[in-house]
Amino acid sequence: MDRHCRTVSAAALAAGLMLVLMAPAAQAASPDNTARLLAGMQPSASSPLAAFAKDGSWQRHAKRFDSAWSGLETRQLDKIRAWSREHIVQRQPVVFYMFSGPDFLYADAFFPEASTYVLSGLEPVGAVPDVEGLSQRALSGELGRLQQSLNSVLSFSFFITKKMKHQLRGRRLGGTLPILYVFLARAGKTIDDVSLVKLDADGTLRPVEADKPGEKSPWGVAQGAKIVFSGADGKKRTLYYFSTDLSDGGVKHSGFLEFCAHLGRGDSLLKSASYLMHSDNFSSVRQFVLDHSNAVVEDDSGIPVRYFKEEEWKLEPFGNYLRPLRIFPRSYQPQLNALYRKGRAAPLDFGIGYRWRPRQSNLLLAVRSGKKTAQGD
Repeated sequence: MDRHCRTVSAAALAAGLMLVLMAPAAQAASPDNTARLLAGMQPSASSPLAAFAKDGSWQRHAKRFDSAWSGLETRQLDKIRAWSREHIVQRQPVVFYMFSGPDFLYADAFFPEASTYVLSGLEPVGAVPDVEGLSQRALSGELGRLQQSLNSVLSFSFFITKKMKHQLRGRRLGGTLPILYVFLARAGKTIDDVSLVKLDADGTLRPVEADKPGEKSPWGVAQGAKIVFSGADGKKRTLYYFSTDLSDGGVKHSGFLEFCAHLGRGDSLLKSASYLMHSDNFSSVRQFVLDHSNAVVEDDSGIPVRYFKEEEWKLEPFGNYLRPLRIFPRSYQPQLNALYRKGRAAPLDFGIGYRWRPRQSNLLLAVRSGKKTAQGD
């Protein structure tokens, strides 16, 4: 090859390299489009995930979720929002939902105007969902398992903890994050940012990626995720989910209650909580809710009414109080029964909790009376 040819070849190579460097990088799938795909909602046309939505298996998934959510909205969520608007008069910007698992759906229905939501449970966080590397067949399998994970909450309003332990592990899209993605998307939210976090023992929040390579977390420290999202009003909101043990021994070193205390006063939701706060082994989280809440919305599996001091709380019962299911022995509350018999409880037109049929469900609204202010005032 003569000198002229070598010069032309070098120039052509340089020009080609420049075009590659100047070409726009392939667009990565956003967390919001990932959430929409998992929720059976069409991702944006420019998203690299748009091709998945053309497949028949995804379209069947979308059709099943459309049907399930349509029924859930009519049967539950619309009615809960109406109840909330009528009965929860003063609202705090923070919502604590202990023993929730990934149930953002009901936290949003009861407290749609909050700016910060804190959810917690034993279910693992999992990795930030990434579906780009999946084949269509693999995605179809993951979507099927996701549907199984959501069956109970869509049908009965609660997760079955024992089943969740198995359903959320050992999967490409494992943990609670895919479920949170689905709930946020179906609630009409736009996910702006997702990150994995952890807590120091004093409640300081740290990003997981900031850890030193090879550093191991201290035993019992709460692992979590932080999701920044916005609703139809465009206001930025934050959802935290922490995988943590809420027993007295568990919260002693986890930093979880310390983190929650840093957020200030909030409102609390307690639903299908396995009657754990009836036990002295969960006295710390029980006392935290009592000390840091302005309002508590709960079914009978939450805090026993005997812990709500008459001079501090106004209690308003709704629905019907029946004996707890037989799988929860020694959870019957004579004081709660007396409260229901004392005056006519307002009816509920939706089901909630373990007795999920509307005429069998109970709900208690406890509002701080003002005679004694909440801790932190």
